This record gives sequence, structure tokens and C-alpha cells, in this order.
Amino acid sequence: MASIDFDDFSGPPTDGLGLGLLGFHLLVGSYVMTGWILSSVAALAFYLLLLPTIAAQWHFNRGSCVINNLESRLRFGSWRHPDNRQEGAFLIMLCDWWFRSRPDPIRLDQLSYGTVAILWAVGAGHLLQIVVG
Repeated sequence: MASIDFDDFSGPPTDGLGLGLLGFHLLVGSYVMTGWILSSVAALAFYLLLLPTIAAQWHFNRGSCVINNLESRLRFGSWRHPDNRQEGAFLIMLCDWWFRSRPDPIRLDQLSYGTVAILWAVGAGHLLQIVVG
């Protein structure tokens, strides 16, 4: 995430497209945080595949999420665009908006990847408990 200029971040979106994608981002984030409680084997298997996929796309997409890339595509006509201040700054925006704090990008990466790893382990444990009984 070091390639993103966090000092020039503009805050939460205020237009329809931005608000819609923010809502979708929050919906995906809510699923990531709570998906481990699902009771269906298929749903848990999907969850356990989704989490590393999300983490991998953060890594290979230079700290940005495909939802932010989609916004760039819709707004500017390209997958990545320097004028999209939301791109790669979703968690920074949430921290700034909710807690009035901008954590260090390295610490935020550690927290993000660590949280995904913990949630994956909890989800795997829940799946094992369901399968084994």
C-alpha cells in the first residue's frame, strides 16, 4: 500500500456511484468479518476460498481492491486511475472517518492480513467442527 498518497485522501464519497460502491464494499467487509459463523459446508468452503483470494488480490493489486478498480473503470475509463483518491484507501478512509485516525500503512497491512488469517483459521475450525461433528 506504500504507493498510495494517503495525505491527499478526500474522505468518504458523496455521489451516487461512490456511495453505492461504498455500500457494496461495506457489505463485502461485513461478510468477511462474519462469514465464519455460517453453518453450511458449501458456504464455509466458499468463505475459506474467498479470504485468501481477497488477500492475494490486495497483494498483487498494489494494496487496492477490485471494487475500487471498478470505480476507476466506471468513472475514468481505466482500471487504475491516479484521480481516484478512493483507490487503495478504503481502510484508511474508514479509520479516518470512524476513529479520526490514520494508521501507518504498514501497520494497517499487518492488521488486515493478520485479521484475514485469523478469520480463515476460525472459519476452518468451524468447518472442521461441522464435518467431524
